[in-house]
Amino acid sequence: MAQGWRFQAPVVAVVALGGAAGATARYAAALWCPARSGAFPWTTFWVNVAGCAAMGVLMVAVTEVWDVHRLVRPFLGTGVLGGFTTFSTYAVDLRGLLADGHPGTGLAYLAATPLAALAAVWLASWAARRTLKRRGSPR
Repeated sequence: MAQGWRFQAPVVAVVALGGAAGATARYAAALWCPARSGAFPWTTFWVNVAGCAAMGVLMVAVTEVWDVHRLVRPFLGTGVLGGFTTFSTYAVDLRGLLADGHPGTGLAYLAATPLAALAAVWLASWAARRTLKRRGSPR
């Protein structure tokens, strides 16, 4: 058990550090461009789309193109991008839109966010494969 913990402790540490960095960046984006009451939450929407696109590029890079240290993926993927994207805020924003009498905006947000996020990760993965593998990867 102790040996397993010694192996996993660095993973837990880098996820925590990355999560703090990602959540800080997301919070800064929300401060920079706050959502107006009843309006489409564009900042949260674009944070989630951008984070999913970055995840697509990252996963191609670290699983198909480059050999990286074992802590890179948990730091960047689970930590930074997991802290940056915010599907819990998506749910809170949606609830607020519906509760405040904006069902049209809420339903648009409900549909647009997962569709755009899935499209972003797919397109970014596709583009990363084409771009990174064409350059001649070291792997």
